[in-house]
Amino acid sequence: MATATNIVQLQAQISTQYPNLSKRLQQVASYVLKNNQSLAFDTIADISVQANVPPSTLIRFAKAFEFSGFNEIKLLFRQDLIEETASYTDRVRLYKTLETNPIPLEKPLPILQEFARVNSEAMNQLATQTPEDQLELAVEILSESENIYIIGLRRSYSTAAYLTYALRHVGRRAFLIDGLGGMFDEQLSMIGANDVVLSISFSPYAKETLSLSEEASKKGAKQIIITDSHVSPLAAYSNVCFVVNEGKVDAFRSQSASLCLVQSMAVALAFHDSKNATSDT
Repeated sequence: MATATNIVQLQAQISTQYPNLSKRLQQVASYVLKNNQSLAFDTIADISVQANVPPSTLIRFAKAFEFSGFNEIKLLFRQDLIEETASYTDRVRLYKTLETNPIPLEKPLPILQEFARVNSEAMNQLATQTPEDQLELAVEILSESENIYIIGLRRSYSTAAYLTYALRHVGRRAFLIDGLGGMFDEQLSMIGANDVVLSISFSPYAKETLSLSEEASKKGAKQIIITDSHVSPLAAYSNVCFVVNEGKVDAFRSQSASLCLVQSMAVALAFHDSKNATSDT
C-alpha cells in the first residue's frame, strides 16, 4: 500500500482497510474519517482524548498506513485546508491560524466569526470533494421515485424538514418521517420498491434512523444517505452515500453544509425535470 499523498486517498485506504484493523485502530479510523477540521487544528494530545485512545495507538495507526508518525497525517489535513483555499492571501491567513491557538470565544462576535470560518471551510470541502457522479445518481433516483420519504431526527431534523419543503415546491410527493406520536412504523408502512428513502444522521447516530433505514432496505426502496463517515452504519443501506463534514465550534456542530447539499439536490432536480419536460414537447 502506497502512502497517501492527500486526504481523499487516505480516506479511501481507511475505508478499504477498516474491517482488517484492530478494535483500537478502528476507533482511530472512525475519528479520522469524521473529524477533518479537528485533525488539522488539534494537538495529538487533544485528538488522543477525543478519540479515546492512548497516543501510542495514534502512532500505530499512522504506521499501519505507511506513515512514520501521526503528525504526517495531521499535515495532510492541514495541507488540504490550505490548498483548497483559492486566494493566496486567504491561504496565508489560514496557515497562520493553523500555527496559533484559537481565539477564546467569550463574546458574540468572536463566536459568529468562528462559526463563519469553520462553515466556510466545510462548504469548500463539500464543493470540492463531493463526487459528481454520485450527485447525478441521487438526482436520477429522486426523479424516478413515486414517493420520497425523508428521515432526519434530533439535530438533523431541520435539514430534513427543509428538504421536504423544497421537494414539495418541485412538485414531488415528499413525506417527512418525524415519528409524531411514536408512529414511525405507520409512517413508513406504505413504502414500496418504487420509492426512495433519504436519511440524514450524524454521530452519535439516531437509533430510530438506523432502524427505519434497515426496514426500508427490506422493502426494496432505494436509499440516499447523508452522514459523516464512510464507515457510518447507515452507509450499508445506501444506493448513494454523501459524507458531509460539518463545521464545529467546540462542542457545537453546524448544519450549513448539510443544508447546502440538500438544497443543491432539490434545485438540480427542478432543472432535471424542466429539461425532461422540454425534450418531451
